[in-house]
Amino acid sequence: MVTVEFTPEAGEQFDRLPRAIKVRMEKLRTRLTRWPDVSGVKALSGNLAGWYRVRTGDYRMRFRFQEGKIIVDKIGHRSEFYED
Repeated sequence: MVTVEFTPEAGEQFDRLPRAIKVRMEKLRTRLTRWPDVSGVKALSGNLAGWYRVRTGDYRMRFRFQEGKIIVDKIGHRSEFYED
């Protein structure tokens, strides 16, 4: 099992989510502890090579695996998620 950490920005984004979505994101966070045996994970390409995303409904969580842990750096609705 690996640990899953949020960056300060991801923590703020998580705090602004509706309560029902927070529950779903917590379930995703728990699933990510079983890395790399996690279904629904997609590798990102281009400038974000080495990053992954996982979704629940219309919401996304972007992360990378680094030094034995998962670091989540972005959480948001799909309409705003890919605007980097």
